[in-house]
Amino acid sequence: MAGNGALSGAVIAVAGAGGPAGRAALLRLAEAGATVVGADNDPERLAEAVDAARYGAGGATVTGETVDLLDLDSTRDWAARTEKEFGRVDGVVHLVGGWRGSETFIKTSLDDWDFLELLLIRTVQHTSLAFYEALQRSDRGRYVLISAAGATRPTAGNASYAAAKAAAEAWTLALADAFRKAGGAGGPTSAAVILVVKALVHEAMRAERPNAKFAGFTDVRDLAEEVAGVWEKPAAELNGNRLWLTEKP
Repeated sequence: MAGNGALSGAVIAVAGAGGPAGRAALLRLAEAGATVVGADNDPERLAEAVDAARYGAGGATVTGETVDLLDLDSTRDWAARTEKEFGRVDGVVHLVGGWRGSETFIKTSLDDWDFLELLLIRTVQHTSLAFYEALQRSDRGRYVLISAAGATRPTAGNASYAAAKAAAEAWTLALADAFRKAGGAGGPTSAAVILVVKALVHEAMRAERPNAKFAGFTDVRDLAEEVAGVWEKPAAELNGNRLWLTEKP
């Protein structure tokens, strides 16, 4: 599957590369011919993901770096090192995730909001600010946010999570507007796009709950396929849009 498609020779940064979705994305992007630069705050988990992608993609260039994405300077340093080492950055895939909820609205803990605001919003702010100029310099720059359907239709027990996801979407749409304005009359050359899922599922979850249906969930391997497909589409078609991988509320 490697070689001469839209991702051949591209340099893609993956934030949150050590989780199940990150592992799937590293592998799929490497298979498509990209140089993949992963970041995670867990060095052991990240090393396992990088090794698996290298092996699975037949020795592709996949690297990993422990980065504190909650620190803007650290994130900017990661962006600068990546562009200096590989000469370009053609994409950022934001896979930093997490969830906290409550039984009812009134039982919502604002401590959950504090946690999710950092994880789901601050990391989007930092990666987008850090990589904006490099993505704008690319002839195929893409910023890909993974969001949740709950941001569009929040439920009582998911107030903090849905609000954080909605804020991350709004920030990403502002990034898209920056790409639009930078493109001028010719249209954007880079794009910010949101992939919307209900929730994600992976092999370990299925093994733990063999009788569960996971209705409407997106498998991390299918998500990785959709992420790779972003580079097959024109920037003007993608920029500022939500691509629904589950039923739209």
